[in-house]
Amino acid sequence: MASVTELSDDERRLAELGYKQELDRSWSGFSNFAISFSIISILAGCFTTFGVGWNNGGPAAIAWGWPIISMFILSIGLCMSELVSAYPTSGGIYWWASKLGGVKAGYYTGWLNLIGLLAIDASVAYGCATFFDLTLGAFNSGYTSGELNRVFLYFIVVLVLVSLVNIFSAHLLAVLNNVSVWWHVFGALAVVLILWFVPNHHASVSSVFTHTVNNTGFIGGSTHGLGFLLYVLPISAILTQYTITGYDASAHLSEETHGAADSAAKGIWQSIAYSAIGGWVLLLTFLFAVQDEAGVTKGGGAVATIFSQALTSKWAGAILLISTAGQFFCTTACMTSTTRMLFAFSRDGAVPGSRLWSKLSAKRVPVNGVILSAVVAVLLTLPALVKVNIGSADAPIYVPIAFFAVVSIGVVGLYVAFAIPIYFRWRMGEAFQQGSWNLGSKWRWLAPLAIVEIIVTSVVAMLPTVNTGNPFDKDFAWKFVNYTPIVVLGAMALLWVFWHVSAKKWFTGPRQTVDADVADTFR
Repeated sequence: MASVTELSDDERRLAELGYKQELDRSWSGFSNFAISFSIISILAGCFTTFGVGWNNGGPAAIAWGWPIISMFILSIGLCMSELVSAYPTSGGIYWWASKLGGVKAGYYTGWLNLIGLLAIDASVAYGCATFFDLTLGAFNSGYTSGELNRVFLYFIVVLVLVSLVNIFSAHLLAVLNNVSVWWHVFGALAVVLILWFVPNHHASVSSVFTHTVNNTGFIGGSTHGLGFLLYVLPISAILTQYTITGYDASAHLSEETHGAADSAAKGIWQSIAYSAIGGWVLLLTFLFAVQDEAGVTKGGGAVATIFSQALTSKWAGAILLISTAGQFFCTTACMTSTTRMLFAFSRDGAVPGSRLWSKLSAKRVPVNGVILSAVVAVLLTLPALVKVNIGSADAPIYVPIAFFAVVSIGVVGLYVAFAIPIYFRWRMGEAFQQGSWNLGSKWRWLAPLAIVEIIVTSVVAMLPTVNTGNPFDKDFAWKFVNYTPIVVLGAMALLWVFWHVSAKKWFTGPRQTVDADVADTFR
């Protein structure tokens, strides 16, 4: 290890936390912000999960729900910004939980975070494949979009390409993420301009902000009463909660970022704030472009239906192409974040086969971790090969139940993982040693607000999304099931068993990669 005088401030701080500099610290503060902004990706979530908002509340749920939920998410991000400033390590969420709540808290947090990240990889890559398929259909009238086996093949190709990008160059990743920011800014602007100036007609302000839809089959399709308000409408929040997630990437890439204590903290909250504003503008643009509300509902709330109503196939194809490219950038960034978390968690021996996943190539990239992440993404998404029609044979409404389930797994896994260190930081109170970027005394109310929001959203994400996915419904079938609780609760049950049978006997939490006496010299 280099002498004390040869270490940068970032390396000294990392050594204080017990780690030597192994990853290549080549990322600027802008690159750190860029990866979280790319993972949030309004060109991904706003397009792929628009149907969740439409089917569970319609235009009004999206128009009002996005800004309200965004403010709650910003409270979560601000709490995490304070944590990463104090502890800028690749372990991120898991490391914070271990430091503040002990080994057991770190163990469960790490696994929830990893499960969530793997699900996000899968969902964004599948969304990219779906929109690539739709783009081909828009530009070629002889091409039939929606063939599930073909979309799944595209999905695998996307994962392979993204894996190759991640494997070959950390510097290339930083460049791609910088490009991604401007693609999202100017791409979203292009979409907005097309949808405002090309269509001959736009929806009224009243229809956008007051019209409601219940396309789930629950409570007879009613858009009134307690059933709609307390069950159907809350599910629409998944649109916002899923889109604005993954910003923990700024923490996972902190060991590769210059000035991480400040840069990673700003990367988290700024990526949330800018995405919230841009996403709202984009969603309102979609809503005002609706030509036939009933037609969108019949189409399962898909944005492609809106585009086909309002635009010629070429203009619609241009928008779909912009979104597809944005989703590819997003998938690339998601894979980077996942593999860095897997590297850090494996570095501490928490994952079976840890030596493989924490091994770095000559270019200081966790190649095996990249491959594992891609394989798990494929396995999680296999149910998407089943075509699901929640309508009738005469009036089919195709909804990607499996895709929405993977989305929900990502939301629950990531957000519950976020809640654990936020809770322990709140419980520690004034004893918590704040970093250079901090909340002052605002943590007193921001932390409990963030925790309550996460609890409510996590419960909502595990609810059946259509009536035929409810085990008590007479038309229940497994293909309609939101399998989020099966995956998340099943995984947690297995982890509980593994902890008590084995892990608690040997898992010690974050392991130092520098000698304790050496680390002490930096404190």
